[in-house]
Amino acid sequence: MRIGYSEKLAILPPKRPLSLISWLVAFLLPLFLIACDTDKKECYSPVYTSTPNNTQAVLIFGVHPLHNPQRLYETYGPLVEYLNRNLPELTIQLEASRSYEEFDKKLYGRHFHFALPNPYQTLNSLQHGYHIFAKMGEDEKFRGIIIVRKDSKISTVADLKDKIVSFPAPTALAATMMPLYYLHTHGLDVNKDITRLFSGSQESSIMNVYLRKSAAGATWPPPWQSFVERNPKIAADLEVKWESPPLLNNGLVARDDVAPEVVDKVKTLLLNLHTHEEGRQLLSALPLMRFESATEATYQPVRDFMKKYTETVH
Repeated sequence: MRIGYSEKLAILPPKRPLSLISWLVAFLLPLFLIACDTDKKECYSPVYTSTPNNTQAVLIFGVHPLHNPQRLYETYGPLVEYLNRNLPELTIQLEASRSYEEFDKKLYGRHFHFALPNPYQTLNSLQHGYHIFAKMGEDEKFRGIIIVRKDSKISTVADLKDKIVSFPAPTALAATMMPLYYLHTHGLDVNKDITRLFSGSQESSIMNVYLRKSAAGATWPPPWQSFVERNPKIAADLEVKWESPPLLNNGLVARDDVAPEVVDKVKTLLLNLHTHEEGRQLLSALPLMRFESATEATYQPVRDFMKKYTETVH
């Protein structure tokens, strides 16, 4: 007789004690039969293999919070897919972070195999077993910008005195340190004259200005350009009031235990993106014209800036 879901099962007590194996068979067999009701669907039987299905190495590629995680995946996801198509022997996995603090913790904890940190984080990563192998080009884009509402009465740096100014995070070089240094060099005591509001992301720093939670907000050109494209009505009420001088753009670093030949392959693919149509389309989404080769010596100007910033601002 078939045992179905609606039938009651009764296990009569045996006349003599059962062994443990006999007891398990008596108890589990009816349940197994129920699960394998052939009138409903085939019974699942697991398949075991001696080797895993995917033996490829998985390398994590972390990008610092240029955008919120969703936007970052939209922007950098196609680039990582391109790398994977051209590196069949391994898999690169893109990983976003919700805040600079979270990204710093991962980077300095050696969670990433490859990373795209800002220049300040790039230099710090050297103390945690990373080395610089390339960087984003177009250094002229790596500058801080300070945004205000068009209907505000702020016309000079001095007008920010006793006001709230929003920033993404303390460790954001272009979007926090460089704007603070700009305000400092234009007569504002940034440690006493303003209240700093660290909002956690580039977009929120901008939105704080629009919502009048801050009198001004700092960011840098790529997130601002992306914000304008995605939120034209909101951006129409805002304007870039000041820009800092440029510095070196974001670096590309590799962890010291990644095989040199793998780093070389990734570097070659990235440095040649601007030489073909598919690569140029991938770069345009960042937006960027090219990647460039770089080393620790390349970032000496950032060391020099940080020395001045530490002595005068923080």
